[in-house]
Amino acid sequence: VLDPVNIVIEIYNLKGQKIHTLVNSFHSKGRYTVNYDAAGLSAGVYFYKITSKYFTDTKKMVLVK
Repeated sequence: VLDPVNIVIEIYNLKGQKIHTLVNSFHSKGRYTVNYDAAGLSAGVYFYKITSKYFTDTKKMVLVK
């Protein structure tokens, strides 16, 4: 059994500026859901980055209003 690890999920704009940190807390292995209210953002392309001790990935997100 793995110990809980710190998970960080952040949103970035096209300039690479961090817009929000959605998650920055310790979690055990499992499946989780995160809801994000992007009402304050304009339509466009953003990126979300998921980071932990064992994994890092960045994906594109398109916000349509």
